[in-house]
Amino acid sequence: MNVRDVSWRLECHDELPSTSDYCLQKARAGETAGLAVLARRQTRGRGSRGRQWQDAGQSLALSALLDANMAGSESLGGWPFAASMAFFEGLAASVPAARARLAIKWPNDILLDGAKLGGILIERDGANVVIGLGANLAAAPGLAEIGRRTACLAQCGDVPEVENVARAVLTQLSIWCAIWREQGFAPLRAAWLDRAHPIGTPLVVKGGSTYEEGRFAGLTADGRLMLDTDGGMKIIATGEILLAQGSA
Repeated sequence: MNVRDVSWRLECHDELPSTSDYCLQKARAGETAGLAVLARRQTRGRGSRGRQWQDAGQSLALSALLDANMAGSESLGGWPFAASMAFFEGLAASVPAARARLAIKWPNDILLDGAKLGGILIERDGANVVIGLGANLAAAPGLAEIGRRTACLAQCGDVPEVENVARAVLTQLSIWCAIWREQGFAPLRAAWLDRAHPIGTPLVVKGGSTYEEGRFAGLTADGRLMLDTDGGMKIIATGEILLAQGSA
């Protein structure tokens, strides 16, 4: 099955513990690619690095089930880029005034004016890939709740019904996965760079005992982060990335 052939089956729930857990459970029971699950309230949403996703209310909590065999070239590293492009474009299509204020932070956080608007959690279970997307639409959790500045899409204008935002993101997910599969990783990488924080942005990389400060210098051909540090160019494959001024 080609990604272009996916017909999204969107389930809308008033409340779920976790849309991604629900997707994984359905996949293990035989559900096929194309299932998408939206919860108007999520009580145990999961973020990256084991964090709990804070639902500020009237948020987007969406997960999509895909087949890992639908991946394009460089499949191990491509999913975050396809997902973040879909997320960026879906949110920008929903509130066009937000486009100029949105940016992607490596590999797949969405920022608004440098503050975190949304994030993505990608999980692999056998042949299944579940992409979980969470975004602040009408309100954002406070600084004390998550330890960093946050933003919501409503800061840029009227936000459509959450189901319409979800459908906009899913449409873009089909498009960007198809581009990746049919054209390879290079156009995905180029589009991502065009929407990312600018070259030269001060960044901090944290992970285990790692702590590096430097400036964003682009991406390697396979999508790893290039960090220009006082000690030379460092290539980052994984880690928590923060804007150096602590704004995201």
